[in-house]
Amino acid sequence: METTTTLTSLWKETVDKYPDQPFLIFRDHDTRPSDTAWTYAEFDALISRTAGRLSELGIGHGDAIHICLRNCPAFLMIWLAAARLGAWMIPVDPGSSSRDIDSQLRRTRPKLGICSYAGSGTYRAGVGNSGLGVIEVSETAADTDHGSALLSEPVARANVSPSDRMAIMFTSGTTSEPKGVILTQANYGYIATKMAAIIGQKPQDRWYVCLPLFHGNAQYYCFLPAIASGASVALSSRFTASGWAADVKSLRATHASLFAAPIRMIIARKPADAPALELRHVWFAQSLAEKHFSEFSKICGIVPRQLYGMTETTAIVTANLGPHPSPDAIGKVISGRRIRLIDPATGADARHGEPGVICVEGVRGIDLFSEYLDNSAANNKAFPDIEEGKTWFFTGDLAKTRPDSTLQFVGRIDDVIKVSGENVSLTEVEAAIAQAPNVLEAAVLAVDDPIRDKVPVAYVVPQTKDAPPKESELSAWAERNLVPSARPRKWTIVDSLPRTSVGKIRRFKLTEVGHHQ
Repeated sequence: METTTTLTSLWKETVDKYPDQPFLIFRDHDTRPSDTAWTYAEFDALISRTAGRLSELGIGHGDAIHICLRNCPAFLMIWLAAARLGAWMIPVDPGSSSRDIDSQLRRTRPKLGICSYAGSGTYRAGVGNSGLGVIEVSETAADTDHGSALLSEPVARANVSPSDRMAIMFTSGTTSEPKGVILTQANYGYIATKMAAIIGQKPQDRWYVCLPLFHGNAQYYCFLPAIASGASVALSSRFTASGWAADVKSLRATHASLFAAPIRMIIARKPADAPALELRHVWFAQSLAEKHFSEFSKICGIVPRQLYGMTETTAIVTANLGPHPSPDAIGKVISGRRIRLIDPATGADARHGEPGVICVEGVRGIDLFSEYLDNSAANNKAFPDIEEGKTWFFTGDLAKTRPDSTLQFVGRIDDVIKVSGENVSLTEVEAAIAQAPNVLEAAVLAVDDPIRDKVPVAYVVPQTKDAPPKESELSAWAERNLVPSARPRKWTIVDSLPRTSVGKIRRFKLTEVGHHQ
């Protein structure tokens, strides 16, 4: 596979073709009473001036910029200005601790750091005595105004190669230290064109983005296909569950993308006067229970479609694009991609209906990430010798083929346990418990058992905190709705689950949560 498409060339082509088409509508929930909007041409001018400012600060081809910002125009200006200069970005969680920031900087060695005024104390503590230059921004539309610390005289585009590094994005770190995923300009070009083609993205479409920009979902599934097609994006400064439907309606969005956890929050906190929506397309990741799938479909005015992908796989690998998508299927492999389900015990292809590790064929630096940053052990595990002459990425995620030939996500390898010889998916048990009366969401861990090897235990967040479900009620519900091996042996009521900023459960923190309740 070869490609000459880069993020830089793609942006230029779209600006040339749709200069007066809306690109960005920014809704700041904290500081401005009205939205701010820019056309493609207007935002391109901001990018050019941001590139000029970065160039003044010594940023050029091959240099790195560490970005620690929430959703805001400045994030996009820096991202696309870096692409214009042939530089690359390290987008990180704005909630990172000073220790996290210190680790990120030591691992990536950027030439410049960018943080918010509000987060500057934590950020500069992480920078320490390293000598890294830092720019502080407001994270508001004011960063686009005359006199902004990000703007200077425009500069010309650099000569950019498809193989040039574009980003290092850190994985969620739900079970171990986050890995740095290295992505190229060609990776971003591939994602943009592929994701736009999958759903037939059109210039009149508009994404609503409330998930964080430092994460792959907002970049991969929303902004990049919009850029590839001349569509627009309505960007929210933060996620608000109770106001989600009202935002989507008032911003005239047609497309949205969410994880299962925020969807459950939207359902639970839906106000009585929430508007009826008529979205044209909705992606979601991580399986939903049937009840939540049905309720969210009613809110959206369309059936949402589950997809499967990772930061490392760039564009998605599978999608539930059939006429009657089910809530627990990640669909079929999309055109142009190839997978194998590998039995983790034998290394052979998994039998039909049995869980196997999803392995994705591709080309590193184009439709697969290049490599993990300074981690030869992880790279060797990620790219095993499965088939001579082919590159396969070992995802570590389990799926199984259903009778209708669609795939069902089972969980991470470590999320499937043996209870008295029976396979139990902790992910599936969590989705089931989320449907129990007065339960908002749940997380399930495996603990050692002298008789059954492993058994599940559950941590439950109640729908109504003033009247949480009793353990006896939950046990009785489990007896009616779960097979014996999947029934939790212990129930712990908690106020909230420890999560990453994009909603993934940090399982290794659950015992700490339970201990402090």
